[in-house]
Amino acid sequence: MKIQRAIFAKGASAFFFDDQRAIRKGAAHDGFFYEGKCVTPGFTRIRMAGESISVMLLLDDGQIAVGDCAAIQYSGAGGRDPLFLADDYLPFLEKHLRPALEGREIESFRSMAAALCGGEIDGRHMHTALRYGVSQALLDARAKALHKLRCEVICEEYGLPINPEPVPIFGQSGDNRYENADKMILKRVDVLPHGLINNIEEKLGRDGGKLKEYIHWLKHRIDRYKPCDDYNPVLHIDVYGTIGMIFDNNPLKVAKYIDDLQSEACKYKLYIEGPVDMEGKPRQLEVFGKIKAELRRLGSPVKIVADEWCNTVEDVRDFIAADACHMVQIKTPVLGGVQETIESVLYCRAAGMEAYQGGSCNETDVSAQCCVHLAMATHPQQMLAKPGMGFDEGFATVKNEMQRIREVLKGLGIRD
Repeated sequence: MKIQRAIFAKGASAFFFDDQRAIRKGAAHDGFFYEGKCVTPGFTRIRMAGESISVMLLLDDGQIAVGDCAAIQYSGAGGRDPLFLADDYLPFLEKHLRPALEGREIESFRSMAAALCGGEIDGRHMHTALRYGVSQALLDARAKALHKLRCEVICEEYGLPINPEPVPIFGQSGDNRYENADKMILKRVDVLPHGLINNIEEKLGRDGGKLKEYIHWLKHRIDRYKPCDDYNPVLHIDVYGTIGMIFDNNPLKVAKYIDDLQSEACKYKLYIEGPVDMEGKPRQLEVFGKIKAELRRLGSPVKIVADEWCNTVEDVRDFIAADACHMVQIKTPVLGGVQETIESVLYCRAAGMEAYQGGSCNETDVSAQCCVHLAMATHPQQMLAKPGMGFDEGFATVKNEMQRIREVLKGLGIRD
């Protein structure tokens, strides 16, 4: 079977591009807008509408394989690729990818991804968002050619057992961290609430008191409204480096504060994502390692999660080698081709590191559904409910695709 035509369509993503550096520096809200000057190159406003590009491959039997190019909300931060605006990258797809795709024989996913989703084409850097969308379409094309699920293709090509067991889902609240947490409790979400603690004055507090109050509220909310006695969700809070900002990135002070948070969480397991952002990978590894070592010395059960400056398979390996965290977020659009996500999760599992298959609110329904297949093949500790920041829509997208996969696999005679 061959790819007959490649078609690219400009689209919308499910959230926005935000200038993270400007927000961390205290950019003020005005409704849904932010006021102030941009800091990250490429931004013309602190908040800009998210964009995507759909890659559609028309196969010679009439089927259509699809993948969506998308980039994260905080593009250009933490060592990531710059702002992804569709009009800037559609010409690159038309010039370089269309001729490489059209007429191509559909071979194994791994061989096609290696050939077409590398870092450069014709000497030009290929944006991770492009590699992300093209690789999704190639995986879908291979699955359609074989009349199999995408997760089955991954299992076959990577030598993995097919396992219908569900992957725990992590809900993200956005700024509506109270009402959305209630929704997560009602829907028995496995991991919650993300929290979006990206501003000191509004969300963390100059002494960290506001985050302590929020975790205290969260614990009591779960206890009061849990749908059943055996519902014990994991608490996972993303703080975007703000804890480091109030403690001058002193690893001992940061670790002590993180350990203190467990007293508010009580019996619930607590993960803190991105406690510091050292604006570069070497320092990030160093300070994260010291925080983890101090948490170990304190006998703390709280775990820290790497996100910023962990953007490639090599970065994932470096964080593991440095013993710099308890969990790695594998941020799917940031790594580029979905094969990079597969390899990163499998590397974490082999090394005994907890893997969080993440991503962004700023993705699409297509990329989110593809990511469910990646997770159902590789089985990380958790995967993000996406896209969007309303919670319900992203949770339904991921949960429903996971349930479809499970029931189809069971129908094929594969059991939990």
